[in-house]
Amino acid sequence: MSQPLTFAGWGVVALLAVGTVATPRAAAQDPILAPIVASEVAPIVTKVLTPKPKNVGLGRFEGYVMHANTSQLTVRAKGNDLGIQTFALNENVSAQMQKIIDKGGYQYGDKITVYYDPQSKQAVKIKGKPSKAL
Repeated sequence: MSQPLTFAGWGVVALLAVGTVATPRAAAQDPILAPIVASEVAPIVTKVLTPKPKNVGLGRFEGYVMHANTSQLTVRAKGNDLGIQTFALNENVSAQMQKIIDKGGYQYGDKITVYYDPQSKQAVKIKGKPSKAL
């Protein structure tokens, strides 16, 4: 003999019906969508990068010459017209600057790069081509 469904019985049937509609179906993982886990292998090194030892620890300032003599150098920053730095020259750079001045020297607007000691703001190396003498 079957018993008629009561309110509680209908609630269970409704809960099962909602559960089958609201939950996603279980499916096998698609190999294309599944993440691929690579085995842990040591990386392949193609080229080892080493820093240049001659300019390690030095600041670099690129810009245009405003004034240059054998004791100091004033440079305007390349990207910022209001960024102006004045560097004192050490003995080696001062001797190099004297040779450049004898040939005509740096003129206003010559593009140079100054490598300097960040602590003392003293130029250690200057790179740049002076313009032709007037």
